[in-house]
Amino acid sequence: MSNLIVESLHEAQLGLTALLENAVALSSIEQAACLLVKTLKESGQVFSCGNGGSMCDAMHFAEELSGRYRLDRRALAASSISDVAHISCVGNDYGYEYIFSRYLEGHAKAGDCLLAISTSGTSQNVIKAARYAKENGVNVIALCGKEGSPLERVSDVTICTPAGSYADRVQELHIKVIHILIEQVERELFPENYL
Repeated sequence: MSNLIVESLHEAQLGLTALLENAVALSSIEQAACLLVKTLKESGQVFSCGNGGSMCDAMHFAEELSGRYRLDRRALAASSISDVAHISCVGNDYGYEYIFSRYLEGHAKAGDCLLAISTSGTSQNVIKAARYAKENGVNVIALCGKEGSPLERVSDVTICTPAGSYADRVQELHIKVIHILIEQVERELFPENYL
């Protein structure tokens, strides 16, 4: 068993190293952070969505902004599209591919921002949400694990973190990127917390 543990940690380390050496990805993270800061400075809202583990990441992202990350500060306007009643209602009445876009239709406005998370970049409901957002003046940040994905084609900024053959390695990098984005937002909006 110890070999498996070491192999798993080594594979995760390789993914992080690859991200550190990826100038395009690092630039995209910076662009995404700037877009989030701009949205929140201009009284916009930040939405996030994803399926399965990516939904958990979307929820984590939103609660760190609306709650707190490191130190006390005012709440930020962020929410994940994860309400079970909404998802089951829309999934039943319209189809699962509409669960995120329908929420945006009811809540988002031009100038808001969507963090769309899909490890494959091919989740139809996430793509449909990103497409709706783009068509209605909502900026889109895509967080995915494969370059050239359909999600990338409907996003303003794409952060791609390829990290191996399986989604779990991609998700490990996604949570790191999410924490970096939150910290960058806090450093810009609440510099007093980082003296």
